[in-house]
Amino acid sequence: MQEITTSPVQSGKPNLKLLAEQVIVITGATSGIGLATARAASKAGAKVVVAARSSADVQRLAAELSATNPALGVVCDVSREDDVQNLAQQAIERFRGFDTWVNNAGVSIYGRIEDVDIDDMRRLFETNYWGVVNGSLAALDHLKARGGAIINIGSALSERVIPLQGTYCASKFAVRGFTDALRMEIEKSGYPIAVTLVKPAAIDTPYVQHAKNYLPQEPKNPPPVYAPEVVAEVILHCAITPERDRYAGGGAATGFGWLEKLLPRATDRVMEAVFFDQQQKNEPARPRGDASLYQPSDPSLQERGGYEGMVIPVSPYDK
Repeated sequence: MQEITTSPVQSGKPNLKLLAEQVIVITGATSGIGLATARAASKAGAKVVVAARSSADVQRLAAELSATNPALGVVCDVSREDDVQNLAQQAIERFRGFDTWVNNAGVSIYGRIEDVDIDDMRRLFETNYWGVVNGSLAALDHLKARGGAIINIGSALSERVIPLQGTYCASKFAVRGFTDALRMEIEKSGYPIAVTLVKPAAIDTPYVQHAKNYLPQEPKNPPPVYAPEVVAEVILHCAITPERDRYAGGGAATGFGWLEKLLPRATDRVMEAVFFDQQQKNEPARPRGDASLYQPSDPSLQERGGYEGMVIPVSPYDK
C-alpha cells in the first residue's frame, strides 16, 4: 500500500494537534515509561500504535487500549531497520498516518566497564542509539510533509555520567548528540516537525530487573526515584507543545546538569564515594542471564519496578 501523504503545511512551524486528534507511535511500549505513556495517551483520546519485541505482549496491550480508543500492536525490534520501517507502514495503513513518534525502547547493563563484554556493549547501542536513529528517520520521512513531533527518550545521565552504568550513559550521550543535530537540520530544512529530547531522572520501572548485571550484588536505582507517570505526562505535553528538551523528575535531573557544568571534578569525587554503594543492594545478584538485552524478558506489561524506597508521584518542577 502506498503511503498516504498530505500537502506541506506552513514551512518551519511545527504542526501539533490536540491529543484526542493524534495517532501516536510508541516503541518499548509494553513496560515502564512506554506503557505508562501508551495508557495515558489512550485515556486522553489518542489512537496509539504500540511496539515491542514480544508479539503476545503487544497484542495484549493493544486489546487493552482498544477498549478505550482504537489501537494497534506491532512486533518490532528497533535495532532492525526493516522492523522499524514496517512499524511506520503499519501505522500508515491502519490510521492513514501518525502525528507523534516516541523513541522510548531501551536496555541497560550494570557493571564496571572493564568487566562488560564488548558484544553486550554493542548490543546495547543497537537498541538505545541505533533504535532512536531508525525510528527518527522513519518518522521524519512521514512527518516532513504533514507535520508532527519526534520525541526521543534520553536520560538525566546524558548530562552527567555515573559509575557502573557507563555503557548506558554513553548511549544516552549519543542519543542527545544525534537529537540535537537532527533538530537543527530539520529546522534548517523548514520541515514542520518538533524534535524533543526528554531526559528522565531515576524512575520506578522494571529497568533494573531488565538490565544485564555484571555486579556481584543486585542493582538498584539511587534516590530520588519518580513514578513513570511523571515522564508520561512530560512526553504527552511535548506531543502538543514544541519543546527543545525537557527533564522529567526535574529536581534530580536538573541537579545532575548543574553539577556537571559548575563542579565536574568535585562531582566525580562525590560519585566515586557514594554511587557505587547507592546502586547496589545488600543481597547477592539473582540469576538473570542476558535479561532483556537480546530478547524480551519478564515481567511484562508492568509500569512499576517495585522500588523499595519512596517513589515520588509528582514532580513540581515539571508541573
